[in-house]
This record gives sequence, structure tokens and C-alpha cells, in this order.
Amino acid sequence: MQQGKYMAIHLMAEHRMEIDREGIMDMISLIVAIKVTVVVVGSLVDFIRGGKIRRRMQESQFSAEIFYTLLLIYLIVILGFGLIYFILSMNRIVLVEGGELREVSVLGSMIHSFYFSGVTLLTIGYGDITPIGIGRAIALIQALIGYALPAAFVLKLVQNNQENRERNSGML
Repeated sequence: MQQGKYMAIHLMAEHRMEIDREGIMDMISLIVAIKVTVVVVGSLVDFIRGGKIRRRMQESQFSAEIFYTLLLIYLIVILGFGLIYFILSMNRIVLVEGGELREVSVLGSMIHSFYFSGVTLLTIGYGDITPIGIGRAIALIQALIGYALPAAFVLKLVQNNQENRERNSGML
């Protein structure tokens, strides 16, 4: 009888530790998701406002450097949102593949998250992986960014060319 009591107490202690670990993992996941969001939003705001990127664009016409900057921004957004989807999948909010909930390994979940992020940002939307829950709202935001980013890039190029023309005509 005494041994059964100890066993019950031990099981309760293990359960509490498991709950504590889940709470800690949830908190860490939330912190990482917030930091990733800040980096992604900061990069986009810097691009749109014309921080460091705009100074580079003012120095030259369209160049490989500007093109690589756009690719870098796309890569940051894909990786950032991919991390957000991955963190959500670790907290039991998953991406649905082929209309079915599937248990995948951590590596598989990471691959699916980055793949879904790229497909969503580039507005391809194959439909083979579908978000559920809060993932749907996040996917909408990412798709909007993917849709608007090229327009913002072209606008920056046009503004840069106009400023260069005005500056060059003022020098003559």
C-alpha cells in the first residue's frame, strides 16, 4: 500500500514537471516568435522607408546589388515566417498536408514550414499544405507582403531614378 502511494506521488511529480516543461517551451517559443517577427518587420520597414537600402540605391542605377538586396529581403521573410510556422507546429498548431493531420519529425516539420512559407510569400499557393487556426491569419499577412513587396521595390527604383535625374540636371 505504501509503495502505491509513493508511485502515485512520483507520477504526480512527473506530470507537474511535464506541465512545467511545456509551459517553459511555450514561453520560449513565444519569445522566439516575437523576436523573429521584429526582425522581419524591421527589415520590411527599413526597405520601405529607405534606410540603408535606399542610400545604396541612390548611389547607382539598377544593379546586381539592388537585385541581391531584394532577394535577401525575400529570404529573410521566408525564413522568418517559416520559423513562425515551425514554432506554431511545435505548440501543436500544425500545417495540414493533403487534407490530413500528419505526425512528422521535427526536421520534417521544419522543412514543411519553410516550404509553406516560400510558397505563400511567392503567392504560388499549391494547396498541398494548409494552415489551421492562427496559421491562416499569419499566412494571409505573409501573402499580402509577398504581393506588395515587388510593387514597393519597383516604386523605390522609380523614385531613385527620378532623384538621380533631378540631381544630375541640377549639376548641369
